[in-house]
Amino acid sequence: MKANSLLKLSLFALFTFVSLLSFGQQLPEKIMAHPRILFLEGQEDVIKKSIQNSPIKQKVNLALIKEANDIIGLPPLERIQTGRRLLSVSREYLRRVLFLGYAYRLNQDEKYLKRMEQEMLNVANFSNWNPSHFLDVAEMTTAMAIAYDWFYQGLSQNTKAKIKTAIIELGINPSYDTKNTMFLTAHHNWNQVCNAGMAFGALAIYDEEPELAKKTIERAIESIKLPMTQYAPDGAYPEGYAYWGYGTTFNVLFIDAMMKAFQSDFGLNQLPGFDKTAAYLMHMIGPSKNSFNYSDCSDNIRVNPAMFWFAELNQDPSLLFWEKELLKTDLNGNMHRRFTPLMMIWGASLVLDKELIPKEKIWAGSGDTPVALMRSSWDGNGIFIGLKAGSPHVNHAHMDIGSFVMDAMGERWAIDFGASSYNLLESQGIQIWGREQDSQRWDVFRYNNLAHSTLSFNNQFQKVYGFADIDKIIDTETVKGAMTDISAIYKTQVKSSKRAVAIIDNSYVVVTDQLVNNQEAKTLQWRMPTNAKVKSINDSEIVLSQNGKTLRLKLLSQQKVKMRTWSTKSPNSYDEANPNSIIVGFEMELEAKAEEAIQVALIPENNKAEVKPTDWKVFE
Repeated sequence: MKANSLLKLSLFALFTFVSLLSFGQQLPEKIMAHPRILFLEGQEDVIKKSIQNSPIKQKVNLALIKEANDIIGLPPLERIQTGRRLLSVSREYLRRVLFLGYAYRLNQDEKYLKRMEQEMLNVANFSNWNPSHFLDVAEMTTAMAIAYDWFYQGLSQNTKAKIKTAIIELGINPSYDTKNTMFLTAHHNWNQVCNAGMAFGALAIYDEEPELAKKTIERAIESIKLPMTQYAPDGAYPEGYAYWGYGTTFNVLFIDAMMKAFQSDFGLNQLPGFDKTAAYLMHMIGPSKNSFNYSDCSDNIRVNPAMFWFAELNQDPSLLFWEKELLKTDLNGNMHRRFTPLMMIWGASLVLDKELIPKEKIWAGSGDTPVALMRSSWDGNGIFIGLKAGSPHVNHAHMDIGSFVMDAMGERWAIDFGASSYNLLESQGIQIWGREQDSQRWDVFRYNNLAHSTLSFNNQFQKVYGFADIDKIIDTETVKGAMTDISAIYKTQVKSSKRAVAIIDNSYVVVTDQLVNNQEAKTLQWRMPTNAKVKSINDSEIVLSQNGKTLRLKLLSQQKVKMRTWSTKSPNSYDEANPNSIIVGFEMELEAKAEEAIQVALIPENNKAEVKPTDWKVFE
């Protein structure tokens, strides 16, 4: 750590005032000339040299330029809201800015400048950027600030004046209206996105409005520490894979912009867990090339340019394992993602053409949403299992505590349905943002525990204010597993409930539930959603089939159960369909005060090991 960073961190520990000025740190009166945001003057040559030396980067560069050329032919954006959001327009504008900006900075072709200036003036003439949903303003301001900065030297004075006014009046000023300031105290992605957007706007107009700019940046430096505490202690991101790609990318945008404009990260990189979070994201992807999509996330994976920034920060190119794989197999699919050009800026010094396999096969993190991620290998046929703990009360969380996903033979067998469309539910009057026990949110099919690979008792919902940690990790040659005590999630339903999942002999998976019932007899439901077909079912086993491959779900313990399936068609008219899916598992009767150790094996057809019950003692 640099000496001045140590000084700033020490001063922050001594004082608790919210302003940077309170501990003697002042932003400068003047700032470097444009370009000053992310992509500094002279970096073009560094990127060009890195492209010359890398076949992968050559392909990426050609794809980026082609996409920029395609954007030139698109009609200007219109101010069209979807429900209460303008967000899709803001995001498309940011995509156009980054692609056209990248092409212009590398090639200095006037056609990109001409097209960008047209788009900038068009968006500047919008009546507003929808401050009632402030993410829309934040992304629009981010885009406008980058465009103003990267194209600055080629813009007319008239255009500069209009864009500066738009940044201030449609972007920054609404962030000081108390109706819109929720993000300042939020501990989730809204804070990261909105503070980054306002800071970018401030950096863009720093020369013209230094007091407003400094005030806005100082406010952001303090406020963004709130969501950054959520990465502690290990780097797990509470809102899951897709929201990591959102919140963390904007957090990285913010820090990178501060470092390049002021040569300081203001101690942000030293906050616990943040430098470890790239490992979390890398381990969140299974060999099926699906993410562990708990919470409001889809299982789709994408290139995350922020991973290039972290790989540079940690001097660890192996963090780019999945990024390199996607650049090889789905390059064009990532050209429609707005942040994609940033990988060429953040990854300019990184070598992508050498194959680097990550060393660790198990990763676990605590925090608000503890998670354990295990695999038998990093090849496409390995076994992968992810176990989620935490609480339904976390932002975007579901009642999915104790749930798991599982990959084998290149297929995902145990799935998570993931996100439901916000607009679909909101347009039908469904209140999806409440997180109390009786909130309407939990009636949505995909949000409650009856649609997840976890337990239920008498079809009751999990307890919103319960919390479960990852209590033990086993990482040996023969067992890779994790255990979580989920008793608080079923408070009043059972006395005790502990779940462990483990990959055994790198060949199959065992799920163990240790239960102690309370004084009331009840029915336990053990569920596992899947996209596979049920090939056969008997008293102790369900055979699943998918893409010509089979997996057996087999009860290893001796309880009397009823193996069964559940439909994934919701009884609610407002829920979306869950096509080509089914929930498999079993029911069993729990006697009053009963103590049960239930073990289920998930056995791929290519298993060579002897399948047998696992001794619970390894998790004690």
